[in-house]
Amino acid sequence: MSRTGRRAGLFCLLLVVLLLLNCTRLQVFQAKSLNDNAANQRSVIARYSQPRGDIFVAGKSVTGSKNTGSTYAYQRTYTDGPLYAPVTGFSSQTYGNTLVEGVENDLLTGQDSRLSTQPLWDEISRASVPGGNVFTTINPKAQQAAFQGLGTKRGAVAAIDPATGRILALASTPSYDPNGVTGAGQAATADWTRLNADSTQPMLNRALRQTYPPGSTFKVVTLAAALQTGLYSGIDVPTNSPNPYTPNDTNHALTNESASDACTNATLDYALQVSCNTVFGKAGVDVGAKNMVKTAEAFGFNQTGQTVPVGVVRSNFDTGLTSQAFLALSSIGQYDTAATPLEMAEVAAAIADNGVLMQPRLLDKVTRSDGSTVQSFGDKQFGQPVSESVATQIQQAMVNVVNTGTGANAQIPGAIVGGKTGTAQNGVGNSGTPYAWFISYAKPNASSASPVAVAVVIEDSNANRADISGGGLAAPIAKAVMQAVLNG
Repeated sequence: MSRTGRRAGLFCLLLVVLLLLNCTRLQVFQAKSLNDNAANQRSVIARYSQPRGDIFVAGKSVTGSKNTGSTYAYQRTYTDGPLYAPVTGFSSQTYGNTLVEGVENDLLTGQDSRLSTQPLWDEISRASVPGGNVFTTINPKAQQAAFQGLGTKRGAVAAIDPATGRILALASTPSYDPNGVTGAGQAATADWTRLNADSTQPMLNRALRQTYPPGSTFKVVTLAAALQTGLYSGIDVPTNSPNPYTPNDTNHALTNESASDACTNATLDYALQVSCNTVFGKAGVDVGAKNMVKTAEAFGFNQTGQTVPVGVVRSNFDTGLTSQAFLALSSIGQYDTAATPLEMAEVAAAIADNGVLMQPRLLDKVTRSDGSTVQSFGDKQFGQPVSESVATQIQQAMVNVVNTGTGANAQIPGAIVGGKTGTAQNGVGNSGTPYAWFISYAKPNASSASPVAVAVVIEDSNANRADISGGGLAAPIAKAVMQAVLNG
């Protein structure tokens, strides 16, 4: 072979080697970055090339998919969209995915490796795997009762099965129809713009992602601390509580809604019934900041990274309290104390379950498209904030709140209901509209376990009095949700 031929051959071999090296660089080392590049539409087109898996409530799908005939072939649809939006979230071709649609996106789109029954062949052939399905814990009757009760009011409801932690209802109002934002056209953009410009924040999940001062409903936690630490031996023991009560480091007295002297040295039982600020503010100071923090955290406050598996924002009880005045306010659910409705439902659930707090969960299982189970989600205990004997006493006090105290509007004929009303002051100098609260549990009879615990908060009530508004506005909603569960 001539010298020129050899040189040409070597040059061609070099070009082939360089080509192979470049292919290796692109297909191996840069594959992920190229796939993730926003300009690469192949993965997005593939994601919408088949129907998305569905989300189920009580065995019935609340989602679907429709063929658009466009580049993005399949678009998400929702039945009863506003009713289940606080659970499903949305899946949008333009704006991504939220809530269950977000955390289970890989499974719903068929990208989860656990869905494949022939993983090696599917990898080689790049065959599409049908999207899986997600089964939630939501009780449809409880969900409907929560939304009907809230109506046009701005607020939220969270309901839990105390024995399992299964979330039975998540309502947030005003809600929105996720069908409006699922596409990729001008209509989706216009709806997105409208929803984000709405001052009432319809896309905010108030049950999981908004915290409020819990007001007098937090007195259940302070009552638990007073009994668990041995500050008082029982709910019928008179407390050492002046009226008004002035902590040592301030000249501002803590007072009660009623002008009567009934809260002076009142028992914890009576103090919970009529919601004495002085009794529980002083109890928090006497228990001490360290024990108040310990008790609040045992009920789930100050958790970071909580998921159900949807992310839940942190509920707060201040860990740096050195002032008796601020500790007293914190102990009645004011100052920096803040909680999600889900957190306050956890408080009620722990008391209802004899002091045991289960981890809340929104999912029962995920499956392949053929119905075979990929993963089941079992019950897990978070902790035990109080002993069974303490929980039993708090149950009795909460039952008395409903039977003879401020929570009468939650009474259910033939059932045992325990609850606590509350109205939380709001705004600079308490200038804002108070938040009306009610937390509760119900059971069909004295010997049975409670199948439901509920927290209700209303932002835009016309509340003027500390606890009557919680009992008047929030308690009837909780009652309807509890009845829906009790009646099956």
